[in-house]
Amino acid sequence: MGPLLMLGAGRMGGALISGWRLAGFMIPQDLMIRDPHPGDEARLAIAQGALHDPDAQTMGRAAIVLLATKPQLWREAAAEVNAALSPDAVIVSIAAGVSSADISRAFGGRPVARIMPTTAAAIGQGTASLYAADPRAAEIARRLFSAVGAVVELEDESLMHAATAVSGSAPAYLYAFVEALEAAGAGAGLSPDAARTLARATISGAAALLAQSGAEPAELRQQVTSPGGTTQAALEVLMGPDGLGQLLARAVDAAADRSRVLGA
Repeated sequence: MGPLLMLGAGRMGGALISGWRLAGFMIPQDLMIRDPHPGDEARLAIAQGALHDPDAQTMGRAAIVLLATKPQLWREAAAEVNAALSPDAVIVSIAAGVSSADISRAFGGRPVARIMPTTAAAIGQGTASLYAADPRAAEIARRLFSAVGAVVELEDESLMHAATAVSGSAPAYLYAFVEALEAAGAGAGLSPDAARTLARATISGAAALLAQSGAEPAELRQQVTSPGGTTQAALEVLMGPDGLGQLLARAVDAAADRSRVLGA
């Protein structure tokens, strides 16, 4: 695919580097990293041959520029490198909330693909929402991210806010749920170690079954819910008027609203 210049190599950038290495998709020598404080995975790639803070002439070789800075820093990052880039370079952005039009203007009109990935890309099980009006940018982004997980293409850029809320931010929702389940188990009398093991192994096993069975979540839920049993008693709380349905709707709305603010 040609050399890739990564602007920002923190947690998400590091997850992508790890996933690409695991998939054998990209060698360190094809990677340039521009970040004053690269994360662990980026430092490992640098030690293995990736270029750190390349000069202007070297950046001009980049066929792809991955914009992976924090949303608040993207304009500064673009301004610092734009003049050095090849006119044919494609910009792939994972900056939450920032529109393709704004990114393209900051990068001299170059084609842009927007992606909202998840950190499970580090183990090849990521999920990425993709929007690109330019077919070449879309194809490049699809190849980059399908190497580390599933890619869902959106027909309208405005849907990126919802995709961010439903997918990009959702791993944190699950981790928060597991935290709360562990605490509830300990509160019910289990030792912290027992609560931790039971909660984590059960959730990861249930997620694997959902992924591998192809069954609908409602079907799997019904399979483990006996009428009048313990699971039904718990679900009457979780699925009640103030339960998960309402909480998640509010959470998704809040995340989508914040995505819009970040892009303003």
